[in-house]
Amino acid sequence: MKKMLFIYNPLSGMGQLKSKLSDVLDIFVKSGYEVTVYPTQKYHDALEKTRSYTGDYDLVVCSGGDGTLDEVVSGMEMREKKVPVGYIPTGTTNDFASSLHISRNILEAADTAVNGIPFACDVGNFNDDSFIYIAAFGLFTDVSYETKQSMKNILGHLAYVLEGTKRIFNIPSYRIKVFHDGEEFEDEFIFGMVTNSRSVGGFKGITGRNVVYDDGMFEVTLMKTPKNPIELNELLGAVVMRQINPDRMYSFKSGEIRFESAGEIPWTLDGEFGGVHDKVVIRDKKQALQIMVKEGPEKGVPDFLS
Repeated sequence: MKKMLFIYNPLSGMGQLKSKLSDVLDIFVKSGYEVTVYPTQKYHDALEKTRSYTGDYDLVVCSGGDGTLDEVVSGMEMREKKVPVGYIPTGTTNDFASSLHISRNILEAADTAVNGIPFACDVGNFNDDSFIYIAAFGLFTDVSYETKQSMKNILGHLAYVLEGTKRIFNIPSYRIKVFHDGEEFEDEFIFGMVTNSRSVGGFKGITGRNVVYDDGMFEVTLMKTPKNPIELNELLGAVVMRQINPDRMYSFKSGEIRFESAGEIPWTLDGEFGGVHDKVVIRDKKQALQIMVKEGPEKGVPDFLS
């Protein structure tokens, strides 16, 4: 039999996996897998388990939110021998799963994990760390990791909104030098994100059009600090309309970006705290991760590309 390591976060999404766990395992076994099950016990447990397992597994499947997926991907990046990753999203937002059309229905996602097709997508390197779909700084980026899990479970997206309202009148601004593809500029920013996703914070289309997950390029969006209420309204209007306002934003694609600031800036990686840094280098590792996705009508072609 093929061997699988199944890592899941028992606290994610009101623990919704628990009632379906038997059915999920049945899908795995019927698909020819001998399954080792590991419920995470603490922060970064999924990363450590993925990094250090010694079994000869053919597939690692994880269940949880974007943070759990990030930990498994980061752990897999540390391994010499890499295997495909399956994902059953049970978090509050599940941006990356939404981008790849991985179902939020637990049993459908479980079936995709074992009966789908592997898709080679890019992975981000952030200094010495890794991320799967977003590295960001500035306005509200700490909401996801400062909102308590119990609040996320009870209130869902409303928990993020409530946490975010605490910061609306205390917007930080950062002066940053940005280097990419032979270009250099410096400005004041309230928010910046380097992404490989069509959905961020549950909002689709906010990263621009023609997002390709395996092209070795990130979508970079940097929002300038507004100097008055008119500029703030223009910026918010562009965000709501999912449009790029070149007067209020920088937007470009790049495979490598460097950020330098006078002081340390807190970053978030896939919704989890990524540390504080005054120098950040982000590189796109093209097609570094094999993730299981649903096959479309055309054999061998992912559903989200059909």
